[in-house]
Amino acid sequence: MHRFLLTPRWWGINVFVALSIPFCLFMGTWQLGRFEDRVGSHKEASAGRPAEQAAAPLDSLLPVDTRTSGRLASAAGEYGRQLLVPERDLDGKRGFYVLTLLRTDSGKTVPVVRGWLPGTADAAKAPAPPAGRVEVTGALQASENAGTKGVHAQGGLPAGQLGVIGSATLVNLVQDPLYDAWLTVQTPADGMVPVPARAPSNTGLDLKAFQNLGYTGEWFVFVAFVLFMWFRLYRREVETLRDAEAGLLPAAAPAGAPGTGEQAAPAPAASATAPAAE
Repeated sequence: MHRFLLTPRWWGINVFVALSIPFCLFMGTWQLGRFEDRVGSHKEASAGRPAEQAAAPLDSLLPVDTRTSGRLASAAGEYGRQLLVPERDLDGKRGFYVLTLLRTDSGKTVPVVRGWLPGTADAAKAPAPPAGRVEVTGALQASENAGTKGVHAQGGLPAGQLGVIGSATLVNLVQDPLYDAWLTVQTPADGMVPVPARAPSNTGLDLKAFQNLGYTGEWFVFVAFVLFMWFRLYRREVETLRDAEAGLLPAAAPAGAPGTGEQAAPAPAASATAPAAE
């Protein structure tokens, strides 16, 4: 009865099912792994970096990635030009960052956010940076871009203000080579509030994380759907064969039977001029 499974039609169905199930399971497991990675990064960001963690040299933590973002980095040099970063919210209040460019001993410049102040950006409110050579320790952050949440990317800012903290926006303001990163001091002075490190992009429990979880469910549903359709086709084939063996299927009607659309050939007509009897 089950010899139909060896027909070319069922060979195609079986091969399709045999390939579809492992593929769907692999994709579902991969999407689940992506979701678990985002959950782990969210927990790590929520817990914060250990206070006893020693700061590492800035160059040893570059380029910034999910592993090094938020790590304490140290750099030494002299402060130079100071800029204000307006329209930055902290704890539900609107204020601005005080950003100072640090020319390191290596000759490269790194932006350092020395703290946050409430209110409208005003250079008179920002404390002057320390003079002379300084050693700075701050949380490492990746350069911002126009798509970063909370940045002022529309332009039109007054002189001395910066909307996006990144090497692309500072390249025309600094002659020295720039680090593609910035630091936020966690223990600012002069009454400024520390700016907490931001979690790296594409991590945490954001919309993309729950999309990964939704895709996980979809791939596993596909597995169940493939198995259901295979079983349904199999059962219908078996039932058809059993009905045929039991004689329950209607037999094919002979040619010329009523309802077949064919008509029997007419009988030859008798000759109109039969020979006369002798």
